[in-house]
Amino acid sequence: MKVVYHPKYTGVYENDPAAATGRMEAMVDGLKGFEFIKPEQAMLEDIRRCHTALHIGYVQRYGEVFDMAMLAAGGAIRAAELAMDGGPAFALIRPPGHHASADSCWGFCFFNNMAVAVTKLIEEKKVRTALILDFDLHYGDGTANIFQGNLDVTYFHPEDGNRRDFVDHVGRFLGQSSADIIAVSAGFDRHIEDWGRLLSTEDYNTMGQQVKEFALKNCRGRRFGVLEGGYNHDVLGRNVRAFLEGMT
Repeated sequence: MKVVYHPKYTGVYENDPAAATGRMEAMVDGLKGFEFIKPEQAMLEDIRRCHTALHIGYVQRYGEVFDMAMLAAGGAIRAAELAMDGGPAFALIRPPGHHASADSCWGFCFFNNMAVAVTKLIEEKKVRTALILDFDLHYGDGTANIFQGNLDVTYFHPEDGNRRDFVDHVGRFLGQSSADIIAVSAGFDRHIEDWGRLLSTEDYNTMGQQVKEFALKNCRGRRFGVLEGGYNHDVLGRNVRAFLEGMT
């Protein structure tokens, strides 16, 4: 398992929970022993595949936020590339992205990191189909909007109110699906000690195992994750680690 990460992600670029001081450090500390790889910023042509010129201009006006958002998108792209090389990867990035649509954004997001990475793979003909599992507490409306009507990309966001049903639902859905690559919008804010107050740390490990099994069965092991939400610094590190260990 390779973790795509840049020290610049610790920069506080906004006054919101995703940009809070100490959030990234908590996860880096929790992932000691994993191999870390630095990404480069995404190219504008990568962003243009998913976002309008008007939206890109809007984010550019934010200066430091734009630079961080470009680096986050670059991290997602790098994780996708590593997955294509045959090994699992995780983009430990911020700002998150699943609330960013083609021409708008909200919820601490600016560019849709996952959509940028998956679209690049498809347009470069590295894969034909992709399945995106989003287990963040919040529905990734931006991802769903960008891929609406696209039969090559399946977006799945489970919504069960019982933790056992939630994890079982993920397993059942993956068991009846197929794709050339599986990508995970991994938000950890559904944890019992975070905003969602539902899932245990072990549940993230189980979902990581489900992702691994799907990838080995359907897409030659190609799998990667991209960080979305998760705001309790006390549990973030161990939750992310549990998921990565399951996915490995």
